[in-house]
Amino acid sequence: MIAIPIVVAALLGAASAEPPHWEDRHHTRHEHPHNDKHPAHHDASRYTTNRASPIKLSLPEEEDAFFFVVYGDRTGGPAEGVAVLKDAVRDTNLLEPDLVMTVGDMIEGYTNSTDVWMTQMTEFKEIMNGLICPWFPVAGNHDTYWRPLTDPDMPSFQHEDKYEMHFGPLWYAFEHKNCWFIALYSDEGNPETGAKSISRPDTQTMSPEQLAWLEGTLDKAQDADHVFVFIHHPRWRKGNYGDDWDKVHKVLVDAGNVSAVFAGHIHQMKYQEDDGIEYFALATVGGHQGGAVPSAGQLHHYNIVTVRKNQIATTAIPVGAAMDPRELTDELTEGAVALARSSPIVEGSVPVAADGSAMGSIRATLANPTRFDVEYALTPESGDARWYTLPDHVHGTLAPGASRSVEFVVGRQAGPLGSAYDDLSIVAGMDLLTSASRYPIPAPRTPVPADLRLHAPPRPAGERVLSLDGRTGYLAIPDAALDVPDGPLTVECWFKAEAHTSRVGLITKTEGSDYGIFLWSGRPEFSVFLDGRYRDADADDSVRVSLHEWHHIAGVFDGTEVRLYLDGEIIAHAPASGERRTNTLPFLVGADVTGSGVGTSHFDGQIDAVRITRRAVYSGDRFEPARRLESDADTAALYNMDGRLGRWLIDQSGSGITAKLVGNATLTPPN
Repeated sequence: MIAIPIVVAALLGAASAEPPHWEDRHHTRHEHPHNDKHPAHHDASRYTTNRASPIKLSLPEEEDAFFFVVYGDRTGGPAEGVAVLKDAVRDTNLLEPDLVMTVGDMIEGYTNSTDVWMTQMTEFKEIMNGLICPWFPVAGNHDTYWRPLTDPDMPSFQHEDKYEMHFGPLWYAFEHKNCWFIALYSDEGNPETGAKSISRPDTQTMSPEQLAWLEGTLDKAQDADHVFVFIHHPRWRKGNYGDDWDKVHKVLVDAGNVSAVFAGHIHQMKYQEDDGIEYFALATVGGHQGGAVPSAGQLHHYNIVTVRKNQIATTAIPVGAAMDPRELTDELTEGAVALARSSPIVEGSVPVAADGSAMGSIRATLANPTRFDVEYALTPESGDARWYTLPDHVHGTLAPGASRSVEFVVGRQAGPLGSAYDDLSIVAGMDLLTSASRYPIPAPRTPVPADLRLHAPPRPAGERVLSLDGRTGYLAIPDAALDVPDGPLTVECWFKAEAHTSRVGLITKTEGSDYGIFLWSGRPEFSVFLDGRYRDADADDSVRVSLHEWHHIAGVFDGTEVRLYLDGEIIAHAPASGERRTNTLPFLVGADVTGSGVGTSHFDGQIDAVRITRRAVYSGDRFEPARRLESDADTAALYNMDGRLGRWLIDQSGSGITAKLVGNATLTPPN
């Protein structure tokens, strides 16, 4: 590869007028520019620096640009749809557009009760009046229809008079920054009978009066940069709307400066372009929303329209997606991170019999380490449908600094313990609450310890080792059955690395406590947490474990010193004494353990003969490591990678500890 000087490369990047080759980017979503690049040029009078650089940065044009927001239907959904509308108002106030337009169906309507209509109108307007910018209504069928039609007291124009009294004219227009905004009424009804219907073409027509007004308004707007039209029914979609829109469309095309038409009613986003006019149908802001495919426009959203003299841009934002950066203080952000790390603490374990049945109880405790209220739900979950719990979940609100403990009765129906088996976990769904916002926290989960009472199968005829992919695989040994009290210990294994990364957990139980062996770009380290800090036997930089070869490694703590041996030779030691801080996390083979008990910093290669001993097995400068390790009275756990039953390994120490193969962890012949 030919190196390009940095300055030249920067100049090439800055000078390129070609759009980026989006199709060459391997993203889950591609970005396709719809408009021309914004005009920009270098203007020395607007630019200053005291640094020398060949780059002259282009500045944006100073012509005015502005943006407005469009809301979809509010009605047809549950009563709590007004909460969605409130969220949209909150979002919009963070954006501070020039104005907000609606596309109708603002209230539930469809009533013959003036009191009901007035209550709904008042509720909608009170919420919308929370906007710090002006907003403008468009009349929809829910806003003006009277029901039932058989009511002898139904006025001839149904609720239109109340609409104009409390919302505004059925059609109107206004000018803003050399653009015109036109609101039309799409429910005038049959011109002869006055019947109103959303499904009959004869009722979906524009009266000569409204059409003439539209033509006159477009004449007034002939010098505008853009004209935007807002109407409730997307009549251009034909079908039950008939073909009356064709005459309206012709009027809009003849005007020559109508850029876009916005409508609602169908509760899903749709787009088409016709004769240079863009037609947008919006979904909902609180209205009925099936949400079959939210990413394809079936969701609560609002549209943002950015206006420049020669072009417009528009994007749809899901309601609630706008974030208030002024809320993101140290207290909130650090509290949210602390909450995400606050996995439920699970006490106890569930005995699982050889036939797969289980019955027991556990206690799950969730704490709120923040200064905010936290809404939570503790839910036992598993991909194995044989598990059941009582209760099936618990929810509530935790005050700042509070905690909640819950007893769960846990059972499993008898069934296979092979590939169909999955652990039970306690999942904590949490929302951090402020006075203005709700912050969903990624749900931490804690596996429920399962004490499997399995009998080891015969030793296989051929040697087996643990093979790991460096991404997902590891072996998990539960803490509940692992008897390693405070005091001297030895952890060891044989391993063959296929690749080195900056940090790899080889055999670990460390999380601000306990012990483990790591590889740092191939450099070994053994750590034990004593008297409040780690004591490390850390090999110097000259020691690098070779790839594709088998090595023995052992970490020893004898009460006065930590030592690290590689292939039977001491490579690091340091004074160490004190009380070891323990934890209830699993001991992982082939990964580092996180606070929630799962693996990270994975090992890529093969591991064999993992042994944990409650004494200092090795001393001095040198010893001859045995290729197959044996057990004695001080052995806490031993895995020569024999005795697999489905996803389980039975240890050879006699302790009966059942370890689980996790992720892409397999047993294979050594290579």
